[in-house]
Amino acid sequence: MKKFVQLVVVSILGGVITLGSYKLFIEKDSLPQTTSAVETSINPTDNAPQFISDNSNSNASFDSDLEESFKRAAKKTVHAVVHVKNLAISREPRNLSEYLRGKRGGKAVQGSGSGVIITPDGYIVTNNHVIQNANKLEVTLNNNLTYEAKIIGSDPEADIALIKIDAEKLSYLPFGNSDNVEIGEWALAVGNPFNLTSTVTAGIISAKGRDLNEGDTRLQSFIQTDAAINPGNSGGALVNDDGQLIGINTAITSRTGSYIGYGFAVPSNNARKIVEDLMEFGDVRQAIIGISAQTLNPENAQQNELSISQGVLVKSVSDGAKNSGLRNGDLITKIDGQKVRKLSDLTAYIATKRPDDEVQVNFLRNGQEKMTKVGLTEYKTYTLSSVGLELTNATEEYLNYFGTDSGVQIAKSLSREYKIPENKFIITAVDDKAVKNIDDVKQIMNFKSDREPTKITFRSRNGREESYVFRP
Repeated sequence: MKKFVQLVVVSILGGVITLGSYKLFIEKDSLPQTTSAVETSINPTDNAPQFISDNSNSNASFDSDLEESFKRAAKKTVHAVVHVKNLAISREPRNLSEYLRGKRGGKAVQGSGSGVIITPDGYIVTNNHVIQNANKLEVTLNNNLTYEAKIIGSDPEADIALIKIDAEKLSYLPFGNSDNVEIGEWALAVGNPFNLTSTVTAGIISAKGRDLNEGDTRLQSFIQTDAAINPGNSGGALVNDDGQLIGINTAITSRTGSYIGYGFAVPSNNARKIVEDLMEFGDVRQAIIGISAQTLNPENAQQNELSISQGVLVKSVSDGAKNSGLRNGDLITKIDGQKVRKLSDLTAYIATKRPDDEVQVNFLRNGQEKMTKVGLTEYKTYTLSSVGLELTNATEEYLNYFGTDSGVQIAKSLSREYKIPENKFIITAVDDKAVKNIDDVKQIMNFKSDREPTKITFRSRNGREESYVFRP
């Protein structure tokens, strides 16, 4: 009995000891920690990312600001953009019978476009193709008042024209600085597409310095935008979100003739220079730097061992460029501090300058960067109306190209009847008199009557000369 009691007591003590140990050592670790324990322990979730809900709605704020900018820009612009109607009398034969009899038609043809008022007294800039061959121009303002307009002048090469209406205190748009336009910024196109007056479309600046026909004689450098431009928008305004005029809408590229995603505008700096020339001189004074050049491509970069991939490679020099020390093979990289990536960048900038202006040119020669100042000279032309040719003075290189020491260069063929290639022939004589420059041609033509035929001597690259008589 005594042993049994001892066994029970030992069992009870063992249980008490086991329970006490569990409470003291094991259950203690599973109890909630005190504040000090939390502060000194490492929580495995401390490094997890913390996601905070943003209730500020920043996109809505941006959209609201942009919407307000568009409203202000549109309000400034719509009253300064006009509808231009062109009434022209077609002189082309209307049928086969008239064509065979040499009879010209007299059919009235009406076209339309847009224009931008640039002064409160009624000067309006538009496209040359909007007013071309016009017998009568009619301008309708946004308030539906209509005026007859007169043509002050135009530059067909740049497709810019200046017209005027007899009015005062008009809403107008001052020119902005198109050099400051950046790719990606917002723009509004305002015009009268399909005769729908005061139409505003929005988009961004997609590109700058666009040449739609590289390799031809036209020096193009358009601003490209995806703001919708359609027939009738020609001559209208391209403005930034501050309502500043940064371009004159002029072209679209489309198989259907309607908007397919982008349009083109003449930069405002180029249009402004043309307008100022027309107002001051009555014609456009075109400056030239005196080089023939091409946009750098991978092939000529490799041939000339150039380490850069953008710039304008000089092929020949004359006039101001020659006097300033530029040479064949130089690579122009900047002009007046502005980067030159391709030929249209250079020609667009020169188009904003006048003869006798001076520009700073940065270029690479044999891997070394150099700088020179170039005096710009005037690009002189003379139109030989009886033949339908625009002539200019030939450079020494151009004369050597045809193997002659005198002659005048064919700058452009203007006639629908005679399509004479620009770079296949050079004119060496007019009425059997040798000509060295366009002043010689002008002097010969000044002593002729309007009804006299004109004999022109052409020289081809192989040295062969042929003469043709052109009758007015």
